[in-house]
Amino acid sequence: MTGAAAGTVLLPTAGLTAVKRPAKPKRVALVTTIVRKFSHGQHFVDRLLEGYGWHGEHHTSPLDLVSLYVEQFPETDSSHERCARHGVKLCPTIAEALTLGTSRLAVDGVLIVGEHGDYPRDAKGQPLYPRFRFFKDVVKTFERTNQSVPVFQDKHFAMDWREAQETYRDAQRLGFPLMAGSSLPVTWRLPAIEIPLGTPLVESVGVGYGHHGYYDIHTIETAQSMSERRAGGEAGVKSVQAYKNDAVWRLLEERPTTRRLCLAALNRSQTLAPAPGYTFAEPSVEHLKRVSPFAVAYVFEHLDGFRTTIFHFNGTGTAFSRDTAALNDFSYAGLTQSGEVFSTLMYLPMPPTMSTLASFFSPLVNHIEHMVLTGRPSWPIERNYLTTGMTLFAVDSLYANGAKLDTPDLRIRYQPTPGPHFWLE
Repeated sequence: MTGAAAGTVLLPTAGLTAVKRPAKPKRVALVTTIVRKFSHGQHFVDRLLEGYGWHGEHHTSPLDLVSLYVEQFPETDSSHERCARHGVKLCPTIAEALTLGTSRLAVDGVLIVGEHGDYPRDAKGQPLYPRFRFFKDVVKTFERTNQSVPVFQDKHFAMDWREAQETYRDAQRLGFPLMAGSSLPVTWRLPAIEIPLGTPLVESVGVGYGHHGYYDIHTIETAQSMSERRAGGEAGVKSVQAYKNDAVWRLLEERPTTRRLCLAALNRSQTLAPAPGYTFAEPSVEHLKRVSPFAVAYVFEHLDGFRTTIFHFNGTGTAFSRDTAALNDFSYAGLTQSGEVFSTLMYLPMPPTMSTLASFFSPLVNHIEHMVLTGRPSWPIERNYLTTGMTLFAVDSLYANGAKLDTPDLRIRYQPTPGPHFWLE
């Protein structure tokens, strides 16, 4: 059972080996842009400080959040209140958060949450969150103290490919465990399927929504966490091409298997907009044209001949709005050599539907807890290195009016871990 007492078993997400709760909690620092209601920072901070529902019980974290670095403090800031209530040190620098003002590391793990806050966007529409800057400050502290601990990086590494490369190389050079990514691969799945390792997949489709350069990582990781399990493992990506609006409809007309998978994924959606006067929607290309004249697709050609296509059906507006989006969830479909289709919904009910809970963050925090306790990430960091590059080069192609881009830097091969890693209960 879960619980706060020393020696009880920390129940992990399915696929992880259960570990005993340490007699003394592991100390962690959290570095973030902002802590206010519905921000990623708030979701991570509150789970570490106050626990979360897990396997039918309230789970208190085996990690002790001892320090917090926050860069921005709007009127809606909640970091000061959380720190005062729980005795967490709010630090003026990242170095102090990691050392607590000493000459040595004073924590057993670091969480970097560079999401939300008031930051500019680049010419491609990507918000310039300071994930890489935060990461480099952490690395500099590791180098200065000649110590390192496991690090978690929320979502993708950076908004610039050179920075992403340096992130990966720093972790390899210093030898510390690094885990990253979206909550999509670890949230509930409806149905709760995991593709068996070694399945002869030939094509995958991920369907989602959201700002480009901002939400793309969610749909890309939805697909990659499934398609990496194909026979031979991940071989890397050789090219990417973006499609927009009419080009998306032509793509669906010209590629029957891609169309079949797109519609299979949409049939798992719980939020696809119906036609006026109707309650339910039967997915079809014609229906998609009606409810989502604004659409984007990314086609990734892998080095082993595998293909991944990502669709975002953002509805009727030229800019994304959740109110006008054609759907508000993420789904997947994959095709085998024999013609069998695997499909599932990555269930991600968004606030305020679930008040402040956003429970899909709970399995992600559970994986972080497991990494800090064991020193072992749940999946290869190469997945996140690859999905970071897929995201950045896809946006580059979109910004270049759909030019097909060769991606020699994405020859990133790896073997997936067995899993499953998603939330089963």
